Amino acid sequence: MTLPEAVLGVMFVGLIAYGLFGGADFGAGVWDLLAGGTRRGAAQRALIEHSIGPVWEANHVWLIFVLVVLWTAFPSGFAALASTLYIPLTLAAFGMIARGAAFAFRKSVTGLGMRRFLGASFAVSSLVTPYFLGAIVGGVASGRVPPGIAAGDVVHSWVNPTSALGGVLAVLVCAYLAAVFLCGDARREGTDELAERFRVCALATAAVVGAVALGGFFVLRADAPLLFDGLIGRGLPVIAVSVVAGLVSIGLLATRRYALARLTSAPAVATVLVGWAVAQYPYLLPPALTIAEAAAGRTTLVAMLVALLVGSLILVPALIYLYVLFQRSTATAQHPGVPATAPAESGAPGP
Repeated sequence: MTLPEAVLGVMFVGLIAYGLFGGADFGAGVWDLLAGGTRRGAAQRALIEHSIGPVWEANHVWLIFVLVVLWTAFPSGFAALASTLYIPLTLAAFGMIARGAAFAFRKSVTGLGMRRFLGASFAVSSLVTPYFLGAIVGGVASGRVPPGIAAGDVVHSWVNPTSALGGVLAVLVCAYLAAVFLCGDARREGTDELAERFRVCALATAAVVGAVALGGFFVLRADAPLLFDGLIGRGLPVIAVSVVAGLVSIGLLATRRYALARLTSAPAVATVLVGWAVAQYPYLLPPALTIAEAAAGRTTLVAMLVALLVGSLILVPALIYLYVLFQRSTATAQHPGVPATAPAESGAPGP
């Protein structure tokens, strides 16, 4: 493994972490949107707020990590990506800002109208933001981001069949991850009814993800042949692992073994990202810019790798402690499954 590949590998670990933790975060917002009216969806929204409230800001640390490493260690690749895909990048950034602000403020307001507005902003932003992020991945993977400043088409680079497939899959995968995680959270809080509701949501979403993924192979064969060849070639074993892990997760959900389903759903999603990376290797921006060509000088890469390794000794244990700390039950005998501090009425408008 070369030095640029080592740095890129560390960066890709951060991308996978963001896909899992940030993805579940976004997916929780999708289920907030689909929870129903103010009263009907109150318990579901309270569980969602309790589950993501302590960690939603920490989840975005991984995205910042990925962007900083890409900017510093692979400046030419970052410049091409940022200048060609600035429209979806900007829309995704606005979505994250609107989502975070709405999630924070809706707990503080008392008026039902404003709470509904902020709840709708949070939920809709949770839906569109992963779509734009998936569209960005689709634009890169399909070879529509050439090297150079704004060398690619600023519209067609992310408005195309592969980007649409990437966006839809991103939303569905986020929703699936969130539903799986929320099953365990609901059981831990003593609300079996919510656990069963999220179990059904997870199984239904898994079926849709599978159908879209199968149809996606035909899309890729027509629109991104290089990526398609890589996926059915060197990336096929990784995709096979994803399929097996996904099927095992479905079986565990069907038998209500939620803790184990969490452990298998994570590799099912992570291997999709790994399969993409393996399929387009050795290119950072296929089919013209390789990892070696995009890399900065050796001194910069060594400094970056040392900084990442030292920083991980502080960051990773702190994040693990944060996630473990807030996995404790707060259920009470009087209001099982609904945290005492949760608002009685919040969320998107509905009947």
